[in-house]
Amino acid sequence: MATHDHEHEGHQHVGTEEDETALAEDERALEREARRIVALARIRQYGDPALRMKAREVETFDDDLVRLVERMTSLMHEAQGVGLAATQVGVLRRLFVFVHEDEDRVLVNPVVTFRSEETDVDDEGCLSLHDVLVPVERATSVTIEGADAAGRPVRLELGLPAARIVQHELDHLDGVLILDRTDDESRRGALGRLRPQPVLGAR
Repeated sequence: MATHDHEHEGHQHVGTEEDETALAEDERALEREARRIVALARIRQYGDPALRMKAREVETFDDDLVRLVERMTSLMHEAQGVGLAATQVGVLRRLFVFVHEDEDRVLVNPVVTFRSEETDVDDEGCLSLHDVLVPVERATSVTIEGADAAGRPVRLELGLPAARIVQHELDHLDGVLILDRTDDESRRGALGRLRPQPVLGAR
């Protein structure tokens, strides 16, 4: 799942020290953006068949699984997201990573055991649907159970925003995208942005 932030206003420079500070901040921002672009290139994007496939239960908890979780967690942060499902990296296994209360978490073989009747509509982005934001209705609280990377049981009672994140990532494991959860008008607008645009002057 993607975050959506507003652009920062330009710096006003007053003197050498402020100039150097502003320049350093700009360089860090450019470096973060470069890392984000590289990370997004390693995440399956809309149109990739893996995003529409249903993931299989994880049966073996081994070093390979731990390495996958570490790779996904690093990729999620580099792409500046708050959640990433295994299907988004082309691995059809039922697990996802996400950020909860500033802590990296993983859920393997996740199952929602409680979903509140109260719902909330808010814009959602996705690391696999670049620059798309659409309104999605989700339960405001869920209880989700599964395991960690070592196979130990995990049970989390979550409110917003974490409840929204885990519902989004669980959808990925079933081949469901936010385009399937939004209204018709928003879907049409999103699909218009996702379709390749003709290149002027191309023959």
